[in-house]
Amino acid sequence: MGGAVSAGEDNDDLIDNLKEAQYIRTEKVEQAFRAIDRGDYYLDGYRDGAYKDLAWKHGNIHLSAPCIYSEVMEALKLQPGLSFLNLGSGTGYLSTMVGLIIGPFGVNHGVELHKDVVEYAREKLDEFIKTSDSFDRFEFCEPVFVVGNCLEISTDSHQYDRVYCGAGVQKEQEDYMKVLLKVGGILVMPVEDQLTQITRTGQSTWESKNILAVSFAPLAQQNRGDGEKPDIVYLPPVTVRSLQDLSRIYIRRTLSSLAGEDGLGRSSVQRVLQKRKRRRCRRRRINTYVFVGNQLIPQTVESEEEEHGEEELKQQQQEEEEEEEERDIGDIEILKQVNLLRDQIMSLPLPESLKAYLLYYREK
Repeated sequence: MGGAVSAGEDNDDLIDNLKEAQYIRTEKVEQAFRAIDRGDYYLDGYRDGAYKDLAWKHGNIHLSAPCIYSEVMEALKLQPGLSFLNLGSGTGYLSTMVGLIIGPFGVNHGVELHKDVVEYAREKLDEFIKTSDSFDRFEFCEPVFVVGNCLEISTDSHQYDRVYCGAGVQKEQEDYMKVLLKVGGILVMPVEDQLTQITRTGQSTWESKNILAVSFAPLAQQNRGDGEKPDIVYLPPVTVRSLQDLSRIYIRRTLSSLAGEDGLGRSSVQRVLQKRKRRRCRRRRINTYVFVGNQLIPQTVESEEEEHGEEELKQQQQEEEEEEEERDIGDIEILKQVNLLRDQIMSLPLPESLKAYLLYYREK
């Protein structure tokens, strides 16, 4: 499923295309997509296809098409402090974007059937925290992933504000999914080839809305012999953050405010193109008079006036477009990468171990 938008050259180009096609419609969703490079979740040797609007699968590792993730993120209507459950969490790409929006006081859990994919997701999450400049521009809720079949979740598990299922759900499985949702919560999942948004409006009342026609592989059923008990999946506990974590969050928040958000994590190079507009003029002969001695003598002079004819305006527009394509180096401003939050932390008169803790033990 995918192919709804043009392929991009890089992550920002892909997001531009998704915005133009109206798959990304809100600023917070756009910021989350730009903060995490989709290509970082591809295996080496496959990254060339990362910025196409296509799903990708290699072994058990799977990514949905960007247009699907865009619609899911918009339909979830995420806010800071919400709890989120990702059923079929895969590489952790979607869960990580969600974590940027719900923030450190949210809950971010994922259930994935394949153990090797959970290990892959944890590895990618660790890389993001330790190496990405985007990490310093957000207050982040780290995802917690567990291995198991999402159709075998313990019946005494807590409920969530937002739930997403990344595999095809049969009609008879719909009620099972709804139980995982709090009143007022939103569930997004593919049901009978339709990406569907379900809002729980009461203890036993629901509102459904079809979002997009999709094609998903069905949820995997657990294979077991006769009389064999299923492997129950226990979701991670919802715990209160430790005093150390709270201190880190508020220290980073204060430093970030002092440093100024505009300077955090700038891209390494920004090009600012300035169009050079030309004013087209035509010469017109007019008659005037000048004094020569005591005599008034007629004289022809040339005067310039703007030409606003349709053909001339078209030609002017064409010339401006050609100038923009040339991208004259004289019109390009180079801005060096700056990470003010990291600089602030490193400049503090603190032990190196405490600096490392404030930076989430970052290697970079």
